[in-house]
Amino acid sequence: MGGSIRDTDGRGRLGGVLSGLAVAVGCVLFLGGFAWGAVLYRPYTVPTDSMSPTVTAGDRVLAQRIDGSEVRRGDVVVFTDARWGGLPMIKRVVGLDGDRVACCDADGRLTVNGTPVPEPYLRSQGWGGKEAASPTGFSATVPDGHLFLLGDQRAGSQDSRVHLQEPGGGSVPRGAVTARLDAVVWPVGGAAVVDRPLSFAALPGGVSEPGPVRTLGWAVLAGAVLVLGGAAYGPLARLGAGRGSGAGRVPGAGRGQDSGRTGPGAAPGARPPGGARDASPDGSSGGARRRVTGEG
Repeated sequence: MGGSIRDTDGRGRLGGVLSGLAVAVGCVLFLGGFAWGAVLYRPYTVPTDSMSPTVTAGDRVLAQRIDGSEVRRGDVVVFTDARWGGLPMIKRVVGLDGDRVACCDADGRLTVNGTPVPEPYLRSQGWGGKEAASPTGFSATVPDGHLFLLGDQRAGSQDSRVHLQEPGGGSVPRGAVTARLDAVVWPVGGAAVVDRPLSFAALPGGVSEPGPVRTLGWAVLAGAVLVLGGAAYGPLARLGAGRGSGAGRVPGAGRGQDSGRTGPGAAPGARPPGGARDASPDGSSGGARRRVTGEG
C-alpha cells in the first residue's frame, strides 16, 4: 500500500512539472507570436472597395513591413504618395522598372512586356460585350525605380491609369511603399491569407515569397492550447484523485455495531440488553431453581 501511495505521489509530481512546463512554453509561443507579429506587421483598415474582391472596404488586414526594393509583380502593397492624395492606399503591383504595361490584348487581358497575364483575382467583368481587364485601354512604360499599380476593381479604382499624364506616367516610386499585404484578419468569416498570383511567376523576377503570417498564427494558436491545457491539469487531477478515493470506501465502515440487537434478524446467541439470561426451559428466570418443599 505504501508503494502505491508513493507511485501516485510520483505521478502527481511529474504531472505538475509537465503542466508547468506546458504553460511556460505556451506563454513563450503565445506572447512571442504576438510580439514577433508586432515587429513584422502593421494593421490597416481598407478604406474603399477599389481592391474588391481581394479586400473590401472595412476589412482589417495585416501588411508586412518591407522596403520598396522587395516588391515583386502581383504584390498588393500599401503606399503613400503626395500626388495620390498623401494618404495610405492599397493597390496591386502589375509593372516594375522598365516594364511595358498595356491593356488589352485581343482576349481582353493585361500584358506585361507583350506577355499576356491572366488575372484570376478579378471579378468577371465585361465591357463592350466581352471580358476585359480594364474598361479603357492604356499603355505605359514604367520609369526606373518606379512601380505601376492597379486596383482589382478596375471599373472604379483610382490607380495608375488615372495618373498617366503626370510625371512618371502614373507610376509610384518604390520608396513610397511601406508594406505588403499578407492576410485579412477581420471580419472573421473573411479571414484568409492573401496568396501571390502565380500568373506573374513566369515573368523575370517571379513573385515574392509568402510572409510568416501562417507561422505566427500557428505559434499563437499552439501557445493558447498549451497554456489552457497546462492550467487545466491541476483541477482535473484533483478531481480525478477525489473520485478515486471515494470509490475505494466500504459503506458503513468505521461505524459502531449494535451487538445487543434482539428480535428478528438478531445474530444467533446475541444477548438481550442488560445482560439478562434467557428463561429456563421450565419457565424460571433465575440461574438456580426454587425447590418445592411443601405438600399440597
